[in-house]
Amino acid sequence: MEKPKKFFIKKDTTIKEYQNFINNVYGLSNDRYFSVADMLTQIERFAMRGLKGIRKNKMGEIRINLLISLSWFMSLLNQLHIDIEEEIWQRFPYLCSYCGSCPCACKEKRTKKRKKIIINNKKMPKTLEGLQIMFKKIYSPETRNLEHAGIHLAEELGEFSEAILAYQGNHKDEDFEKIALEAADLFSCFAGVFNSINTSIAESLSVMFGKNCHNCKKAPCRCSFKDIMNFNF
Repeated sequence: MEKPKKFFIKKDTTIKEYQNFINNVYGLSNDRYFSVADMLTQIERFAMRGLKGIRKNKMGEIRINLLISLSWFMSLLNQLHIDIEEEIWQRFPYLCSYCGSCPCACKEKRTKKRKKIIINNKKMPKTLEGLQIMFKKIYSPETRNLEHAGIHLAEELGEFSEAILAYQGNHKDEDFEKIALEAADLFSCFAGVFNSINTSIAESLSVMFGKNCHNCKKAPCRCSFKDIMNFNF
């Protein structure tokens, strides 16, 4: 008899390992139950709950809802076969994607055009924690408040949604490439909010996903459709 599979997220996980974890545990359920539009709705749904937590100053609600939203985001990227680690690094190679500086100097330089960025692969973070630290150095949480970080997240989520809708309407390669670019921007904003509340994404995920699905503890997830809609990723 085949032993039950066990997947978990470590504190020193890479973002690629996190994306693979979501695929191993939730990929089958998501492929059966959810379309791209369904998963986009779940990303937006839990992100908005997280933003509500910002308005009410409830750190627990911010953290749990944005972790759920982020994991739905990974599920959607898996269905679209987008390697988010690669997209993030090409967009943010330890530099602001717009002014090309670390820390970001867009306001000081009054940058009006996106600068060409030279990528130094030796600086690429090895872990998800390292990526979050990278964004903290590029976009310091000390330069803006939590509400501003939340507004930026909402803005980028809107642009990510628009990119998906444009691709579904036209099915052009350039529209698909825009999805990948907006995905990197959106992840940077998730990191921005977590940096603003001084919370490690990787450590929080390791607590939530100590064994397979955090709800049914199975891999693949065996939660019912109703349970998946309310709790899973």
